[in-house]
Amino acid sequence: MNTATPLPHLRVEPSILYFGTPVVLLSTENPNGTFNLAPMSSAWALGRTVVLGLGADGRTARNLAVRPDMVINLPGPGQWQAVERLAPLTGCDPVPATKAPGCRYEPDKFGVAGLTPQPSVAVRPPRVAECPLQLEARAVDVRPDAGGGFVVVEAAVREVHASADVVVPGTDHIDPVAWSPLVYNFRHYFGLGPELGHTYRSATAGAARAG
Repeated sequence: MNTATPLPHLRVEPSILYFGTPVVLLSTENPNGTFNLAPMSSAWALGRTVVLGLGADGRTARNLAVRPDMVINLPGPGQWQAVERLAPLTGCDPVPATKAPGCRYEPDKFGVAGLTPQPSVAVRPPRVAECPLQLEARAVDVRPDAGGGFVVVEAAVREVHASADVVVPGTDHIDPVAWSPLVYNFRHYFGLGPELGHTYRSATAGAARAG
């Protein structure tokens, strides 16, 4: 029986609902054959499908509508400043009116962020070398959301690349103790805290740790 006293709750109207989601750097191909790199924080996985939510007027959504290949790069906490350098940039010229004040056009996103493009295996857009996890993928469905201001993308993952230091040695498992995503929590950046436990379906519980 739970004897804890319930905490009081307040009815609130927050301006955004980023209640703690991983940051993604999405690389896509521009119309001229160059590549765009954009940060986003609306992404979740369902099996080998990753569902993405993107602003409808941005360069990434426009690219995926006609060139479906992408790389879903997942940075760690140590890359938060590079992510933030990308935050006020857009690959669209002119800058869409829906972008936040202060947003500016930048064609060389990799250079400005200080990140390194790395050739992919199955898609044209490059991976981000500094990101511990990189998912090469292809959009299989791009559709507007209910409100019309965003697009919802279903991306089928084709190749997964993981930094050796976040893989359980001798397996294909990501080590959840070694890997920490960069989390976007109400417009602030966080990493993960200490492990609290694991689900009964865990394949890495009790696994030997590298190092």
